Amino acid sequence: MALDIENPIEGSFQIIGGNFDNAGEASSQLKNRLLELNVNDDIIRRATIATFEAEMNVIIYAAAGRLNFVITPTQIQIRIEDMGPGIENIEQAMTEGYSTAPEWVRAMGWGAGMGLPNMKKNSDVFKIDSVIGEGTTIEMTLNLT
Repeated sequence: MALDIENPIEGSFQIIGGNFDNAGEASSQLKNRLLELNVNDDIIRRATIATFEAEMNVIIYAAAGRLNFVITPTQIQIRIEDMGPGIENIEQAMTEGYSTAPEWVRAMGWGAGMGLPNMKKNSDVFKIDSVIGEGTTIEMTLNLT
């Protein structure tokens, strides 16, 4: 079902690395926006999971990042860019359960190695690009139709 909106709806969130207090803020705001638009519950769930996982990866691994989204009548586009260490082996990082999270992060209950796989699983289109020493960019698209 296409959304009855005239213009795309955009949002942007700054994410600060190490700031666990604000974890989930961007995904919650996107979820609320989708609820206001009466988007299908399954799509809201998928978008929230994918966005939350992206937020957590920025918080755990990067100095900072930005999450942008665009809601059109037919899709949700989410883009996350971080200033982090980059991902050395993307194929390995996409494996469920593989994690490079430090022990202190795991002790907090994070870093189980499900972030990237969950982002891909909950997206209709998933793209990842990473440069060692510069950061990672992830683009996810969820179709509304």
